[in-house]
Amino acid sequence: MLRRMKRQFLIDTDTASDDAVALIMALRHPEVEVVGITTVAGNVEVRQASRNALYTAELCGSSVAVFTGAEKPLRRAHHSADWFHGRDGLGDHGYPAPRRGPEKMGAAEAIVELIETHPGIVMVTLGPLTNVALALQKRSEIAKKVSRCVVMGGAPCCEGNVTPAAEYNIWCDPEAAQIVARSGMPVEMVGWHLCRGEAVLNLKEIEKVMGFGTAVAKFAIECNSRAQEAFHVQTGEHGISLPDPVAMAVALDASIVTLSSEHFWNVETESELTRGMTVVDRLNVAGDERNRKVWAAQIASGRKAKIVWTIDNSRWKEELFARLR
Repeated sequence: MLRRMKRQFLIDTDTASDDAVALIMALRHPEVEVVGITTVAGNVEVRQASRNALYTAELCGSSVAVFTGAEKPLRRAHHSADWFHGRDGLGDHGYPAPRRGPEKMGAAEAIVELIETHPGIVMVTLGPLTNVALALQKRSEIAKKVSRCVVMGGAPCCEGNVTPAAEYNIWCDPEAAQIVARSGMPVEMVGWHLCRGEAVLNLKEIEKVMGFGTAVAKFAIECNSRAQEAFHVQTGEHGISLPDPVAMAVALDASIVTLSSEHFWNVETESELTRGMTVVDRLNVAGDERNRKVWAAQIASGRKAKIVWTIDNSRWKEELFARLR
């Protein structure tokens, strides 16, 4: 009997609490090989992100290489989200230092090398897109060698979570996101709206996960304790909102998507009012005469992004539960 080949994943992350859960989902999936993790400044500063990624990998029994990346956005100061995830990004529970350190190679170089040596790889981005943009600037051809680029980011046609107009990952480094939008990379945008409402892990489901009795299940809930409180302050909703695990669920099983469509997308980089806003050409008018100049770079790339509008919430949660048991 032929053994089924594992799908190869490359994950770029600003490893905080929900990122850690997403990493667990990929590292514990029997049909996935994570060939590398790159870290970026976002929810926490980049060295803390690497530490958190290494700790999470060790919890999963994985020795996957972790590469430290950009310390700040391309053109802006770095603004962390420690108010949401805690100072260490994992709820400030005092987790021990990992037993090993990150690789010497930088994240942008690692992204180029890993894509070149693993053509057809699936890339999953869970933080600001700084590392990806830097890699594209080094070698733009890698955009065509990725089979899927699942981006947790954006608030397509809805409100943001850091400003009224923008989702945090895109807002943090809008210039980097714009480079990715114009690169021709096969982006699948999994926006912040998909982790709200029925997608939130409710109190009964939190209790269910704790009942699994595994170290990864306990960690998944515990490290999100601060985020659970902050989410309630932010939205009035009870439970744990998990945007990065939702994106990872889509990467692991695209069939949980119930509605998506393909469109050009752009990112606002000039206005402070709408900085980081993900502008989606939902009515496909970018090529009209009045819009063509503004959208020229996207049109020239020849690649529209798949925008995910809705998912099967029960199935995304089953994917999560399966990896935490």
